[in-house]
This record gives sequence, C-alpha cells and structure tokens, in this order.
Amino acid sequence: CSHQIRSLQYSVTGDVILVVAGNSQAKVLDRDGFQVMECIKGDQYIVDMANTKGHTAMLNDGCWHPKIKEEFLTCSNDGTVRTWDLTSEKKHKSVFKPRSLQGKRVTPTCCTYSRDGKLIAAGCQDGTIQIWDRNLSVHTKFHCRQAHAAGSDTTCLTFSYDGVTLASRGGDDTLKTWDIRNFRKPLAAVTGLTSFFPMTDCCFSPDDKLLLTGTSVKKDEGNGKLLFFERESLQKVYEIEVADTSVVRCLWHPKLNQIMVGTGSGLAKVYYDPVKSQRGAMLCVVKSKRKEKHAETLTQDYIITPHALPMFREARQRSTRKQLEKDRLDPLRSHKPEPPVSGPGRGGRVAAHGGTLSSFIVKNIALDKTDDSNPREAILRHAKEAAENPYWVAPAYKKTQPDPLFAEEEEEEVDEDQPEWKKRKI
Repeated sequence: CSHQIRSLQYSVTGDVILVVAGNSQAKVLDRDGFQVMECIKGDQYIVDMANTKGHTAMLNDGCWHPKIKEEFLTCSNDGTVRTWDLTSEKKHKSVFKPRSLQGKRVTPTCCTYSRDGKLIAAGCQDGTIQIWDRNLSVHTKFHCRQAHAAGSDTTCLTFSYDGVTLASRGGDDTLKTWDIRNFRKPLAAVTGLTSFFPMTDCCFSPDDKLLLTGTSVKKDEGNGKLLFFERESLQKVYEIEVADTSVVRCLWHPKLNQIMVGTGSGLAKVYYDPVKSQRGAMLCVVKSKRKEKHAETLTQDYIITPHALPMFREARQRSTRKQLEKDRLDPLRSHKPEPPVSGPGRGGRVAAHGGTLSSFIVKNIALDKTDDSNPREAILRHAKEAAENPYWVAPAYKKTQPDPLFAEEEEEEVDEDQPEWKKRKI
C-alpha cells in the first residue's frame, strides 16, 4: 500500500499477522497473505476522538493481546490508543486518550500490553509514559511525567516476563528501566545509545536477566551494535557488531532461544546457540551450501614461442568453447547419468519399475514387445482370416447387395468447336 511498515506481529496462536503501516487503518492478514480484517477509518471532522469509530491519522505502533487471540492494540497520531476485536471490524473496542499535564492531547508513539494483558502502556511525544487498566479507559493507573526528553519519540516499551519491570527506549538515545509500583524515577538508565529510527526497540531475555537493544549509525561511520545489559544495574555485559548499518529491531524468542535482528539496510540476522537453541535457524544450518559450478577451463599458462624447434613447440591452446564441447563428449567429464537398469537389477541398483499397479501395467502391457514393430505387417497377418470369415461390414450387405458395384470412370468428350475459354481446364 506504499506506506512505511511500522510494526508486524504474529498473533499468540500464529495463524494471523498484524500489519501496522503509515496509514490510519491497520490490517490483519492470514499466513497466506490474504486479508482477514481491515480496521475502519474514523471521521476526521469529529473533534472528540472517542466518538470516531477508528483512527483518523497515521499509525505509529500496534501489538496483539498476549492472552486473548482476537484482540489487538494500535496507537496513532490522532492522539488515541485503541483496542480492536478481530470479529468486529466496524468499530474499535475501547479508546484510551493520553493527556499532558495541562489536559491537552498528546501523540502516543509506541504502545504495548503487560505480560498478563491487564495493563496497556503508551509512550508519548511529550516524554511521558502512561499506563491504563485495560478495562478502565478514562484515567491512567500509572503515569510518569518526564520519563524521556519532551519532543523525542519514545520508540519502544516492553514489560519484563515477571510483569514488574518496564523498559523504555527513548528517542533521546537512552534506555531506562522502571518499577511500575514506584513510577517516579527510573531504576537505572543508559545514555548515548544512538537511535535514528522511530521503531528502534528493546527486549528482555527469556530468563529476565538481560535487556538488549540496538544502536544506529550514519553511513560509513562505523557499525551498528546489538548491546546486552544486566537488567538490575544496566551494566553492559556484551556487545555484537552486527553490520555497517543501523540495528533497528531485535527479538529474543523465548522458545527457540534465538535472537533475530533487523537492520536499516534490509539485512536480517539470526544469532543462535548450537547447544541451547532449538528449531528455527538450526533447521537451516544443517543444509550445506551448494557448490557453485564453474566451467572447467584450461588454467595452465600458455607460452607463445613462434620460432621454437618443433620438438619444444607447445600445442596451440583451444578456445574455452571448443574445450567445453570436447568435454561434453567425454562421459566422465560431463557427468553423464547412468542408463536405466533393465532386468532384475545389478550392482545394488534396482530396476526402474516399482511394485505399484501402474508400473505392473507399464511393464507387462504398455512395454510388451512381442508384437511386430511394423504395424502394416501386423494388420495384414489377419487379412486372410478376415476375408474368409467377415464379421463387421460384409455381412450387412449380403442380402441387399450381394455383388459389389463400383462406379465406372467415364471419359468426358471435349467439343473442339467450343471457344478456348469454355474448354474445361484440367
């Protein structure tokens, strides 16, 4: 649809995928790419966004409910966070409106559910993080005013697996962790993590001990990195230089135990542990890379000596094409396949026909070579018997036409006196 893709996510059951693009209508596709649902577009002339049936401006983020497979969440530049039900596309399910300290509308740039699905969190353009109870959309349950720098788009919010800690990745090049029970100040913070993309995210490791995020770089100014921090202190534990481009998205899959990384250049990488990881990349690794087939050309140096004695003169080198044509005739060099086995089989090779009915018919009837190869002789073999004991045509005419009468050819008389143009042309 020629819009920038902001978020893609499979549902909990993995049978549908949520596509949040830069337009105002999120789509849900099945695994074959066919559309299951498209959110309705709201009326942009209504002032109160709670009275519109859908978003009226560009979407920023979206995600699925962790427990209810039909519900998903979207946030938009129209200043609302909306939940949707897969079964009813005519209207949103509920609306959450983030507000500034003065009660004015602010734009949510990212949104997420808590791990149990009871809380909905949104990071806003004024630097606030606002969290609602999923069933109470009017007032926020938790609210942090100056979580990140105002005007810098908070790019990602994610809850830890135990549901206590919230991590936020800010557009002000920071990564912070929060205890939602004491939401006044961050537990820990890391600065200097360059971020150019509004989708740069962070995620927790499956054991909840590490937090990872990516960094952005300008062209030809170093490599984008994947950084690992301790959850409690945000001390850097490990870093991976991914590529000479920005690291945008990262996902640490809890079941496969693999890290998927997406970059600004379109390159995607998967990091895995050969012992601890399961399936996923492990299924691809065992497949060996196909050996590229190079044309077998003469590689030895050819020295031209025009005045050498005949005994020292080298044979003139053939062209590559002629050499390949010659190699083609050589059954060893051209890897000529072995002819099919006839008979019971030999040398460990089994004959081509199997044990099915079709192969039996092919073997016994279709490939029956007892008949002559000359069809005329095969038909004339029965001519004498057919003349003596006619079965089809001849008996029908025995009573009505015992003697066959054939049309006689008459010669046409040509009148010599006729003009030339009247004479029949033969």
